[in-house]
Amino acid sequence: MKNLKYYIGIFVSLMTFATSCQDDDASLGAIIAPTNLSVSAEVVGQDADNPDGDGTGFVDISAKASNFISYKFDFGDGTSEVVPSGTTRHRFTKVGVNTYTVIVNAIGTGGVSSSTSIEVTVRSDFDDPEAKQFLTGGSSRTWYLAASEPAHLGLGPANAAIDGEGYWYPKWYAAQPFEKCAEEISACFCDDELTFTLEANGQLTYQLNNNGSTFFNGGNQAIVGGDGSEDSCFDFDTSGTSLVSLAPSSNDWSTVPDTDFTARGTAMSFSDDAFMSYYLGTSDYEIISVSDTELYVRTLDINDSAIAWYLKFQTSPAEDAFESVFNTLVWSDEFDTDGAPDATKWTYDLGAGGWGNQELQTYTDTRENSYISDGTLKIVAKANGNGYTSARLKSENLEEFTYGRVEVRAKLPGSEGTWPAIWMLGANFDTAGWPACGEIDIMEQTGWDKAKTSGALHLPGNSAGEAITNSTANLTATTEFHNYTVEWTANVIKILVDDTVFLSFPNTADTPFNKDFFMILNVAMGGTLGGSIDPNFVEDIMEVEYVRVYQ
Repeated sequence: MKNLKYYIGIFVSLMTFATSCQDDDASLGAIIAPTNLSVSAEVVGQDADNPDGDGTGFVDISAKASNFISYKFDFGDGTSEVVPSGTTRHRFTKVGVNTYTVIVNAIGTGGVSSSTSIEVTVRSDFDDPEAKQFLTGGSSRTWYLAASEPAHLGLGPANAAIDGEGYWYPKWYAAQPFEKCAEEISACFCDDELTFTLEANGQLTYQLNNNGSTFFNGGNQAIVGGDGSEDSCFDFDTSGTSLVSLAPSSNDWSTVPDTDFTARGTAMSFSDDAFMSYYLGTSDYEIISVSDTELYVRTLDINDSAIAWYLKFQTSPAEDAFESVFNTLVWSDEFDTDGAPDATKWTYDLGAGGWGNQELQTYTDTRENSYISDGTLKIVAKANGNGYTSARLKSENLEEFTYGRVEVRAKLPGSEGTWPAIWMLGANFDTAGWPACGEIDIMEQTGWDKAKTSGALHLPGNSAGEAITNSTANLTATTEFHNYTVEWTANVIKILVDDTVFLSFPNTADTPFNKDFFMILNVAMGGTLGGSIDPNFVEDIMEVEYVRVYQ
């Protein structure tokens, strides 16, 4: 793969070519080849009982020369490394006792070099044939980002010293399903193809097809000239084949307090600076788990040893098609009768006072603010003197249910300062209070960004600004109707736009999401998510074509 070592090699080659075609240029200084080059090797763990080492495959190799600038080691196992100091420790991973010819080039001024070699015989005992079988299917297997899964990209503390209770999983950040796939700066992240092959000699190899561009971490963009301001896609050549060596994990996973957690204990190292999909500057990954269909890996951030990154892959491209487990329609309002909303299905919240979010509207039950015509419910926010009026419809005490799929087809207001919402609240709100009652926000849109919609879950410990939330691009939210849906089971809550999941949350017996909830439809003005209101605002409408509940 083209990488920093590649560019160093090109530079050295060009410099050597230049010096062969012209006389020494005094402005460049004298061109001097290194002399007195020698190399030595010490096999780790070598003694009378273990003449070929302790089985780890480690060898300490040192080179010395006069007039050198740097050294390049070709280890004879298909890998190489530039080592300015001349001293390195290399792990040879081919199982058994094997002899390698290590070639060392001492590089001098102007790119001229001297070389020598040494033979190293070393034993490596570690192997993980089952992991190789899973990775390659016995021959060759291609993996894809598990973009439909929660935490396909994750971030957490690197070790117990940083966070003793949460260092083996992505505690700090877990990507939501298909997060980043629809964003221009990160869409390249979701179309990578990672192929592992088991060669006839037992060597594991790897190729990354990035379809021309790679998703770069902001702190690792120097190689492509990025400014590091945010993670972005850059054109990048990942052609070529990398060798993969397996080694025991350097982590002591026995200290993990979660007794249900078991790491595989196998680490992978890729030659030629190869990497797995997301460019973090690292070529070393630990296999947390692997099977015939799923691969979960962990790597440390090259720029910050306190950070661990997690990636999930699968053996088929991620599909964003959604199949509900609920198919029986149990309640609906199709809004097909002109006039007032159906009083057997909807009641109102009334009044002003900010509603806990510094909102500026007063809610009414008049036809100025809510009515049905031409097959849709209209919720109208209006300027009214020095204030605003709107409507908040709810199914409290009329339609309340536990679990199911709620689907609402709606077109949203486009005016600055409008805050439309389609949401649900625990039916025990009056007694338990908020957030103990739980809240499921199927759709919200801020007053300042009409090209996105979001979903959220509020519960004790995760409410208000700490809610479980995610947003998705929705460029035509104010000009076209879209389906806003929640799929709610005892095990998971998924929030979707047009049958594409963008937020997924594991439901458990400990959350408030295992009892009756009721539905709410409203348009607020201003407040925490409405923001500043257009000073020329007169009125705007959220139209709802239907509300359907399936169980």
